[in-house]
Amino acid sequence: MTLALLATSHSPLLEYADLDQEVAEELEHNFDVARTFVADFDPDVIVNFGPDHYNGFFYNLMPAFCIGYAATSIGDYGSQAGALDVPEDLARGLAESVIGDGIDLAVSLQMDVDHGAVQPMEIVYGDITAKPFIPIFINSVAPPFTPVQRIRLLGEAVGRYLSTLDQKVLLISSGGLSHDPPVPRIASATPQQKSMLMGENQPLSPDARQARQQRVIQAAKDFAAGTADIQELAPEWDRTFLDITASGDLTPLDTWDPAEMTRVAGNSSHEVRTWIAGYSALSAAGAYTVTHSYYRPIKELIAGFALTTATLD
Repeated sequence: MTLALLATSHSPLLEYADLDQEVAEELEHNFDVARTFVADFDPDVIVNFGPDHYNGFFYNLMPAFCIGYAATSIGDYGSQAGALDVPEDLARGLAESVIGDGIDLAVSLQMDVDHGAVQPMEIVYGDITAKPFIPIFINSVAPPFTPVQRIRLLGEAVGRYLSTLDQKVLLISSGGLSHDPPVPRIASATPQQKSMLMGENQPLSPDARQARQQRVIQAAKDFAAGTADIQELAPEWDRTFLDITASGDLTPLDTWDPAEMTRVAGNSSHEVRTWIAGYSALSAAGAYTVTHSYYRPIKELIAGFALTTATLD
């Protein structure tokens, strides 16, 4: 058994944003660090903690977390579409072990995932089917949110099971940090928005998906220009979070209140739940060290953008 972790922000705007050359080169350097880290580790299987942005999970049935026994990438924002190479027996064994540990986990035999799950695979491998891949969905955009402590316990249960395997497992946590992109919320949704949040009229037509994506792209341009009505990024909050994950003791996060997270860092800041799960899974296998850490608030991506790697001591 060997575990390692790549925890990284994602952004559907990476291919659409007009970044300063310095920022673009800085990001590419850190992506190269991640590629080298993953290539050197050379995992047998990847376990991915990722969110969804109302592309695979909707308010008609919104689990707190779900493991996919099979999964397909929908290909939003130009991401790679198609079936992922999910090892069903391993995914089932993981799910049964986590449920046996008292975690209320859903399973899916037909999971749809979006850029939030597959973008790290595209960045480090250039191909979402490069390695066997087990997707673990964590609800990170649709209130009400499960208490943060449950995310830590989920991660620890995952890590305990993976520690029993005679395989090298790369954990990928995809999401965050502070950001509040223009995603409708059920409490204030228009009838048309509520229909989308409920998962009606799915899958979206190409024209409807393009229009939805264009609204986000334009919002990012407006945010960078200072003309968008979007909540500001929260660098201090982001750095506090990164310090806690690097410390090896995630229990201080147990008391983080979901409503306060939204108030300070935006509704989509809940994507840090994927990081909490990943770091908790790694901690269940032993003490760890963060070997690389990058952070920069990037308004063009509507994100406090971070990337870290970690290995067991």
